[in-house]
Amino acid sequence: MKTLRILFAKELNAILASPIGYTVSAVFLLVLGYTFSLTLFTTKVANLQYILHQMYVLSILLVPVLTMRSFAEERRSETLELLLTAPVGELSIVLAKYAATLTLVLGMFAASLLYALILDRYGEPDWGPIYAGYLALMLHASLLVAVGLLMSSLTENQVVAAALSIGTFLMLWFADSVSYLLPPPFDSVAINLSLIGHFKPMVSGSVFLSDVGYFVTASMLALFLATWGLAQR
Repeated sequence: MKTLRILFAKELNAILASPIGYTVSAVFLLVLGYTFSLTLFTTKVANLQYILHQMYVLSILLVPVLTMRSFAEERRSETLELLLTAPVGELSIVLAKYAATLTLVLGMFAASLLYALILDRYGEPDWGPIYAGYLALMLHASLLVAVGLLMSSLTENQVVAAALSIGTFLMLWFADSVSYLLPPPFDSVAINLSLIGHFKPMVSGSVFLSDVGYFVTASMLALFLATWGLAQR
């Protein structure tokens, strides 16, 4: 546990020392603030559903920028081999990078809670869907970061890692849209793999164990594959 804490602190310091994290956070909050203001003044309704969906889309586009350096940069600079020869396990390395990146993403989400407080100050929002929506965003972010780390572990090129992550996210996003083209039982598999299909009910305030299980299971699978890939080096 002590080793994991040390690695986590190292990875978090590396993220905070890089301008990438601040740039991504600034873009995220600026776009979200613009959307929130436009939506609020247009609809005059105390509802965050559109903003939560906007955060869903922005995270798909921006998380790959945060995860692309995780392993790709270390492989390119040949520091990954030094790290793997240190007396630390592959799982600790993966979990430390995962926790550090996820901390930044959740910090961005936490900053957006200001919009919910504004709605509560000047209106009467329904807090049930808001709580469920932020739970969905946390689970969504955990999956995106895990998959992003997996893709970064496959290549030493950061651009390729980002492209692989975005491609995977988009395929998961639109998985259910091609289900009608597939024969049984593959059509059901495509529907169950749909990212938006598991995210949308939670944002509406309906939290199902199957949706939570999807994000948790997929995240654990991605982290396992990333750890297994490192162990094979």
